[in-house]
Amino acid sequence: MSSAAATAPPSGPTEPSGPSGRPSPSAVFPVPDVLAFLTGSWTVERTLTDLATGSAGTFRGTAEFRADGDGARLLHVEDGELDWNGTVNRAGRTLGLLPGPAGTAEVTFADGRPFHDLDLRTGRWHTRHPCVADLYDGAFTVVSPDEWRVRWRTTGPAKEHVQHSVYRRRLS
Repeated sequence: MSSAAATAPPSGPTEPSGPSGRPSPSAVFPVPDVLAFLTGSWTVERTLTDLATGSAGTFRGTAEFRADGDGARLLHVEDGELDWNGTVNRAGRTLGLLPGPAGTAEVTFADGRPFHDLDLRTGRWHTRHPCVADLYDGAFTVVSPDEWRVRWRTTGPAKEHVQHSVYRRRLS
């Protein structure tokens, strides 16, 4: 299982929207129930960098957070296109989210193996996931009711990667 530490809770958003009308990257929006917040459809824009080789890419697509068959967990299903050094391919992933105590969640891989815990009650969350000899450090920030961001930094003998993702709620 992963270990995590959250930052101190703010009293509300710490900064107003930027000039574009989008939330400031340092704004923080507390989320009392992570599963209720995530449920629905989101766009995803992700940049990926392999620090060892300098290779880079982008992922653009959608993320659906929906109840799994029996409703015991939420499925996080991503689908889109990965452009890696100019080569574009279809890409996606599926994760599970199990309800945790007091509005938190446990994130699992599609096969049910534990990935990390998730607590957005302060609007920020830091978590770690050991993967063989590599270590994934995740930093989550909710900047508004309709936008959240995650940064993964992977270090170890097999990988030296950074991923930055921005999720924006798809409004119908």
